[in-house]
Amino acid sequence: MEGITGVVDAEDVQPPGRDYERGRLLMTEDVNAAVRGAYAAGATAVLVNDAHGPMRNLLPELLDPRARLIKGRPKPMGMMEGLTPEYDAALCVGFHARAGVLGVLSHSYMGHEIEDMWLDDRVTGEIGMFHAASAAYGVPLALLTGDDTACDEATAWDPAIATVPVKFAKDRFAAQLVPVGEAREAIETTTAAALTDLRLAKHEPGQHTLAVRWQSASVASHLTAIPGVTRRDDRTVVVEADTLQLYRLFNLFLRVCTSITANPPYC
Repeated sequence: MEGITGVVDAEDVQPPGRDYERGRLLMTEDVNAAVRGAYAAGATAVLVNDAHGPMRNLLPELLDPRARLIKGRPKPMGMMEGLTPEYDAALCVGFHARAGVLGVLSHSYMGHEIEDMWLDDRVTGEIGMFHAASAAYGVPLALLTGDDTACDEATAWDPAIATVPVKFAKDRFAAQLVPVGEAREAIETTTAAALTDLRLAKHEPGQHTLAVRWQSASVASHLTAIPGVTRRDDRTVVVEADTLQLYRLFNLFLRVCTSITANPPYC
């Protein structure tokens, strides 16, 4: 949701923020633009997975009725829920840049809880993780929309990803906005073009390594109770598995972190 047209602040994307309800409408309309583009390119089915925060943001009554919606959490595969090899392409609408870079509302999954992540020693965030898992299914990531920093991050992972910058970051909570109508038209037309010219997903099978550095040494310590997870240092955990198993394990990491940080034993 952080990469949606017109959104620049936590008040826009987190309930009970004063502009959250308006943010939900903006999010739904960006998704509708992508759905229209998909059907213009000849799609026969579109599945939408609400993957932001509580995962109850999209307004079902305003969503294009040709799309099917997955809503709510928890989900075993989080952002990837519902994706299977039967799909021809994946579209990322409203994504943000990784932690540590100057993008609008940039972070990696859990706000300030994750300092950095590496996939096979390559620094990553949500975009890199999604790209890797999608490719492991054999499904190309065809499109990403967000601010210009997120778009640059996506094409650095894979130059074949079509991107739509709907705003240009001035700071973490400020951006120069693309006019709403112009942004949605670009999402629709770029989606249609990307799906008309799909390429094969590139994936290296076999074992891969994920390392995550947390703000809290306590989180890292608790995660070592999961078989196969080790610590590189007090705050960094490492695990090796095939890509889809890494993604499942990482979603478990997030649930463990939430349980620890939401219910600290003392202040």
